[in-house]
Amino acid sequence: MSAMACASRLPKTSWIFLFLVIYSYCIFVLCTFYNRAESPAYKSDCPKLNFNMSLNCSFLPTKTVQPKPTPQDQMKLSNQSLIIILLWTWPSGDKFPLNQCPPSFDSSDCFLTVDRSVYSKANAVIFWHKDVSRSKSLLPQEPRPPNQYWIWFNVEPPPHVKNLTIMDNLINMTMSYRADSDIFTPYGWLEKTEDKINFTIPQKTRLVAWVVSNWKATKRIEYYTELNKHIKVDVYGKNNLPLPRYQIRTVETLSTYKFYLAFENSVHEDYITEKLWRNSFHAGTVPVVMGPPRKNYERFIPPDSFIHVDDFSSPQELASYLLSLDKDDQKYQQYFNWRSRYQPQKLKSSWDGRYCRVCKALKEAPLYRTIPSIAEWFK
Repeated sequence: MSAMACASRLPKTSWIFLFLVIYSYCIFVLCTFYNRAESPAYKSDCPKLNFNMSLNCSFLPTKTVQPKPTPQDQMKLSNQSLIIILLWTWPSGDKFPLNQCPPSFDSSDCFLTVDRSVYSKANAVIFWHKDVSRSKSLLPQEPRPPNQYWIWFNVEPPPHVKNLTIMDNLINMTMSYRADSDIFTPYGWLEKTEDKINFTIPQKTRLVAWVVSNWKATKRIEYYTELNKHIKVDVYGKNNLPLPRYQIRTVETLSTYKFYLAFENSVHEDYITEKLWRNSFHAGTVPVVMGPPRKNYERFIPPDSFIHVDDFSSPQELASYLLSLDKDDQKYQQYFNWRSRYQPQKLKSSWDGRYCRVCKALKEAPLYRTIPSIAEWFK
C-alpha cells in the first residue's frame, strides 16, 4: 500500500495533530535562529560620550537610554582612583565642553560626565537647582551609593530660587556665588599678574551706558530715572537701543562708553554678576555699581576700580561726579591703575570657571556630612 493511500485513510483528528506538531517545530526553529542572531545596535540621535567633549542628550528622564562611553572613557572610568563627577543635567539645557579645564584648576584625576549610567560609580552628583526644583521625582530614584556627594548648584539670588526645602537633608556640599559656599563659583574674578601689564584704555566717544531688560519697579529703576534727569544714559535692551546679535559685539559697543551702570536686580551678599565682570571690566569701562555694600565689592576687586552709588547722597550728586570725571582725563584714568597688576579672567564658556572648580574642592572636601537645610543658609 502506498504512503499516499495510508495517509488518505488517517482520521481527520490525526491530520490536525500532525499539522500542530509540524507548526510547533517550525516556530521552535525560527526562534532558536533569531536568538542566536546579533541584535541590531541601538541608534540614538545623541552624540556618544567622548573624553574631550562629553556630550549627550541629557535633560532626560532617568530611564532614558544614554549614549555609551567610548573605550577610552571606559578605561578612565575603570580607574579606581579617578574622581567621577556626574552632572545630573546640563544647566538649563546649556551644553558646553567637559574635561577641558585650564591647568590652574587642578582637574587632574577627575572626570566630568552627563552619562547617568555611571551614577552608581560617581563620587559626586551636581544638581542645577532650577532643573530639579519642581519635584523630588526629578532627583535620582535609584538607591544612593554610600558617601556619594550631592552638590547643590545655583547662581541666582534668594528671591529667584524656589522650593529649596526639597533639598533638606540631601545635600552634602553647596556651590554658588556666595563666598561661604563649599565650592565658590563667582561670575568672574581677577588674577594677579607676575609682570606689569600695559593696559590701553579703549577709545571713548560716549558717556554712560546701561543694558537692561527687566523694568519691574525696583530701587535700580527708580535710581536710574532720577539719574537720567541729570546725565544722559544710553539704555540698551527691551524697547530701547538694540543690542548687537553677538555678545562680543555688545562688549565692543560698551567699550566706547566711559561708564557703565552695573546695577544688580537684587541686593544680596556676594551677588556680583556679569554686569560688572563682562559689561564693565571686559569692556574696559568704569563700572558704577549698585548691589551689596562697597566693602563686599572690595573683597573681590580693588577699591579704585569702581564707583559705588552709596558713596553719593543722591543720583544728582553722582551725575555731577561723573560729569566732572568726563572733563578730567587724568582723574578718570586713575580708575584703570589696577589694570597694571590684575587681569579679569576670560573663559570659553561661563560654565567653565564653575564646573572646573569642583574637582579641587572634592579633593579637599571636609568630612562627609549632610546639610539639614539649604533654605536656612541661603537667605
